[in-house]
Amino acid sequence: MKEYIINKNDGDQRVDKFLEKAVKSLPKSLLYKYIRTKRIKLNGKRCEISTRLKEGDILQLYINDEFFETKNETHEFLSVPSKIDIVYEDENILLVNKKCGEVVHEDDENTVDTLINRIKHYLYEKGEYNPDNENSFAPSLCNRLDRNTEGIVISAKNAESLRILNQKIKDRELKKEYLCVTISPPPKNSDTAKAYLKKDEAKNKVFISDKKAPDNKTIITKYEVLKRKGNLCLLNVDLITGRTHQIRAHLAHLGAPLLGDGKYGINKVNREYSVKTQALCSYKLTFDFTTESGILSYLDKKTFEIKNIWFVNKLF
Repeated sequence: MKEYIINKNDGDQRVDKFLEKAVKSLPKSLLYKYIRTKRIKLNGKRCEISTRLKEGDILQLYINDEFFETKNETHEFLSVPSKIDIVYEDENILLVNKKCGEVVHEDDENTVDTLINRIKHYLYEKGEYNPDNENSFAPSLCNRLDRNTEGIVISAKNAESLRILNQKIKDRELKKEYLCVTISPPPKNSDTAKAYLKKDEAKNKVFISDKKAPDNKTIITKYEVLKRKGNLCLLNVDLITGRTHQIRAHLAHLGAPLLGDGKYGINKVNREYSVKTQALCSYKLTFDFTTESGILSYLDKKTFEIKNIWFVNKLF
């Protein structure tokens, strides 16, 4: 028998969602069966899949030991550096400036030195996170950026903040603005451009069209030209929709590909400027809450910005 005492980070989630994270090797079919046959009990009584856990609850699992992982004494994240570029931090969230070339999560190449592992190591050293004390929670990223895009990435330090931020992002109550450099001017000095995007998973590439089709999705990109230097333009971009590679592909479709972009840009021009990664940065984040925001209400209307951006310094 295994017993879990529900802590603050475990509370306010369904029994099945908690168990999917706490007992990862337990198949869903068995999970549902064990709840149905009372081999999983809450506070000594029968529970339902949808029962919501509260801090202090005791969840008892009368199931085989083979499903339980032993606590790992050498955690993988401790093998990576704990150095991160902090934009803002408080007891609930951490805003980090992800550098070009950094991977946010483990990828197909099983990269261990990821941004989330660095954050875990950093919080572990601060005494704010220890996986041995958690049943189902780990610090998590709320947004992600491509490997070669730099900018602000949001990390939640506790489960309640994670739930709130994920909902706020879904409800578009966080505004993210980007700076980028294009190798030619876009059609207008400022515009809210609309098109349609189709993703090719096999090629890890998207294709833009001006016509709607059953297998493509609407994209809306708001941009403004801030500066010009020869053919180069510095743009501020506000993503109305947030699709894969949207800024890079949409601006290329408009005849203004990003400098340094090897996938949607022009490599000959990239070489002329000796730029090997796309000149794109998620530089500004504004919390613009329109609904209840719980423990994060103090962030409402606050803006955080990265000032030192490599391609602005280099080219403008």
